[in-house]
Amino acid sequence: VQLQASGGGLVQAGGSLRLSCTASGRTGSNNAMAWFRQAPGKEREFVAFITWTGAWEQYGESVKGRFIISRDPPKKTVYLQMNSLKPEDTAVYYCASGPSKVAARDYVYWGQGTQVTVSS
Repeated sequence: VQLQASGGGLVQAGGSLRLSCTASGRTGSNNAMAWFRQAPGKEREFVAFITWTGAWEQYGESVKGRFIISRDPPKKTVYLQMNSLKPEDTAVYYCASGPSKVAARDYVYWGQGTQVTVSS
């Protein structure tokens, strides 16, 4: 499985961005797509995951109510709509393919990361 993430950039606090991640190859038993983020000097943090069926999605506490994850199975693409962005959302955002879990160690396939910078 190869993952290609895009959509990062620079935005002012309170603004919005939408990230995309497209998978290629066989996803096999990987039933979910997830987003994680990593700020400099910090551990990789769970943001959200969604199952390809759309039956289950989960969010990290710091983004609940502001971020929305969605998927387009025919396009093998997952989106992360990020609203009401805060400077503390600044990080490199990674998409991942794997089980519907919140721990980064459970994911084998990762995208290359896309930088999101939120200015105050």
